[in-house]
Order: sequence, then structure tokens, then C-alpha cells
Amino acid sequence: MAVKKNFYAIAKGRRPGIYSNWPEAKAQVMGFAGARYKGFVTREEAEAWLKNPSGTAPKRVPKKAGKKAMPAEPSRVADVIIYTDGGARFNPGPGGYGVVILENGKEQEFSGGYQLTTNNRMELMACIVALRRMRGSKKSITLYSDSQYVVNGITKGWARGWRKRGWIKSDKQPAINADLWGELLELTENLDVEFLWVRGHAGNHYNERCDQLAVAAAAAADLPRDTGYLG
Repeated sequence: MAVKKNFYAIAKGRRPGIYSNWPEAKAQVMGFAGARYKGFVTREEAEAWLKNPSGTAPKRVPKKAGKKAMPAEPSRVADVIIYTDGGARFNPGPGGYGVVILENGKEQEFSGGYQLTTNNRMELMACIVALRRMRGSKKSITLYSDSQYVVNGITKGWARGWRKRGWIKSDKQPAINADLWGELLELTENLDVEFLWVRGHAGNHYNERCDQLAVAAAAAADLPRDTGYLG
């Protein structure tokens, strides 16, 4: 049985060091010429290797099955990595979204907010804002979100099913946030994008940064109305 790697040591990359999750480690080596890194079960092993790196890249380890949801590993090394997050105080209430795009060794940040909205609408809006920036791109994209509502809606085909039924769910109830789901589906259908779930508030640098951007945006003055929110 393959042993799950818990730590990733990066000897040569954008920010050398030891990382406790693959998405953050990957962001340091993706597209970096001559990157040198390796995965380990324990931090002690990672620290020992980092003192005298062998230069052997790790093999991808299949995720273990279990009842508790676990972040999936990417199926490829994408050209562009995107992190998104969104939320609303009091839900519904003032809300914001945050986006970090990693491309060609550079980081771009985007954020915005609304007077009255919901957590789910801001999670969707973060993805939409990010993918709008990628319109027309032929590059492969991996998008990380800590919203299972968003990730499952895309990867499990829920949103496409709702749209096919005229935005009616399988339980015959109206699908919520159809305006945002509709735009997100249109964007994904014209891009090479893979959606992956990342556990929120678990120490992932870019997920935490998106959260900071979203919180700051929600607290800004003179926020516009979320015209699609019908609550």
C-alpha cells in the first residue's frame, strides 16, 4: 500500500522550505526551471533531505479513501493555478470575495464586495471573477476553492443538470444562484479548467490570503448592490 506524503521539501523553487500540503508546495515549483523537491511521510525526513537534497522528484500518491472529505490532488501540472474564497458576514450580510492567480511565476490578486449577499454567492463570484480573467486562454488551469458547494456543483455535474432542467433541482425545487451558476458554466465550457477542493483555514498560504482579501472587501465602504441576490 502506498504511503501518503504529509510533507514536501523544496530545495529549489520560488520559496524553498517545507510545506505540509501539496497545493501550496506545487505553487512553488510549477513552471520553475530546475525545481528540486520531494515528498515525505514525516517532517524529520523532509528536514534531513533538505540538508542534502537528492534531486529526485516525488511520485504522485493516490489519496486514501475515507469518510472524511480530503482535498484531491491535481491530475496534472497546470499552466495557471487559481485560489478563490468568498463569504458574507451574518450570511446574508455584507460579503466579499478574494482571488489569487499564479501564472508565469507572478501573483495577481483581485477582490470585491457587495452590500447584501451570501456565502455561496461570494464563493461563486470569486470563481467567476478569476475565470473572466482567463477568457480566451488556451492554458491549462487548476482552480482551488474551499467551497464543496462550488466544487461539487461543477465536478459532479449538478449545475449542468439544474441548467438542463431549466434551473430546477432533482427534488423539483428551484436551483439557487442560477444567475451565477449560468455564467460560471459558460466560462468553464470554454476553458481547460480543473476544479479542486482545498480545506479552508488549514494553513494553505493562498487560501488564507484569499480569505483575507474577501474579509477586507466585505468591510469596505459604499459597497454596490448584489442585484442577483433575491433574499
